[in-house]
Amino acid sequence: MWRRVTVEATIDRPVERVFAYLADPTSWHEFVPAVVLRRRIGSGPVVIGSTWEAIDRIGPLKIRFIDELAEMETGRRVVWESSSPWNARTEYVLEPTASGTRVRARYQGDIGGWLRLLAWLPGPVVSRILRQDLTRLGRLLATEASSSAR
Repeated sequence: MWRRVTVEATIDRPVERVFAYLADPTSWHEFVPAVVLRRRIGSGPVVIGSTWEAIDRIGPLKIRFIDELAEMETGRRVVWESSSPWNARTEYVLEPTASGTRVRARYQGDIGGWLRLLAWLPGPVVSRILRQDLTRLGRLLATEASSSAR
């Protein structure tokens, strides 16, 4: 079932700090509760086409898939593609604002298997869940800034 959701949020931190987290799947578990694991497949520099073994937890179930770095404009935009069952493309576009960084996150995909049940959730519910991830990232970055200021 095809699903498309766009979420916007402003995070009170500079673009480079926000981008560092959105471009590094190994840090996602720090602000996305569903993330159990992101482990790089291969070695060398991270480039377009680099992949990560991925596990998400939905309720009591663990979902295994592959995340691939599809596009990246450092400090401005990063695009991730996830294999089945998500079959998804996630794009983060960042722009500086007077108060920090505006993030526009676009999630789209053709969810497969039993996960199609999630696609039946109303759009506003899905948007709220995804916006919470960005809110948690903002809190994480605020805590980091506060700790380093001490």
